[in-house]
Amino acid sequence: MPNRSGIMRKFIVGNWKMNGTSSDLSEIEAIATMSANYKTSVDSALCLPATLIDRATSLLPAFTLGGQDCHMQVSGAHTGCVSAAMLADAGATLTLVGHSERRAGQNESDADIRGKAAAAHVAGLKVIICVGETLEERDAGKALDIVLDQVQKSVPDNAASDWLSIAYEPVWAIGTGRIPEDSDVAEMHGAIREQLVARFGIDGESMSILYGGSMNGDNAAMLMAIPNVDGGLIGGASLTAAKFEPILAAAAKSA
Repeated sequence: MPNRSGIMRKFIVGNWKMNGTSSDLSEIEAIATMSANYKTSVDSALCLPATLIDRATSLLPAFTLGGQDCHMQVSGAHTGCVSAAMLADAGATLTLVGHSERRAGQNESDADIRGKAAAAHVAGLKVIICVGETLEERDAGKALDIVLDQVQKSVPDNAASDWLSIAYEPVWAIGTGRIPEDSDVAEMHGAIREQLVARFGIDGESMSILYGGSMNGDNAAMLMAIPNVDGGLIGGASLTAAKFEPILAAAAKSA
């Protein structure tokens, strides 16, 4: 996350998705121990399944752990859902909202995501709002319009750099090993930055914009050298310390 000195720290967040049981707590501990080696220049976190958050935070109280989604309501008749207050109660300090797998699989709208982000902030959580286009939208020349519209409609009006980050994840690159051209990433991150600055002024300059979509140890250095790429949202490569460490090392070198 950015600090107030004007120096942007790299922010690397692992998203474990629907992976992990109690047998994986030792790997989470290994990741936390390894991540401490880079804490002078890199902020790191893992967004875990809700079932693991309490046990992981009890084991690792100093490491940043988060959820992968939250409901916009504090409580109520929402079977199977988890509120932001519940995440905070379990020990989480941040959450993802609006991941493309939820936008598509659970038909979440920008208004839903905006409500979730607002609820998470009220509960005291930091928030990462995910945005991104499909391959069909990119091929149709609509990628910028789609993503900027998502940013505009998903980000609450009271957003600030001390609690909100954006993760740009081209849907077609998630888990496929494919990534956009450097120029495409630079164009998208630059456009998101311009919109954030236009809307939030100086604070928009220091909101972290992460890249997600098949970032790994082989391409992390290249991606984080691109202007306005302030870190990464990492999927499969965050499941083990061995795969996660090269990304943190690349982030430290580029910070």
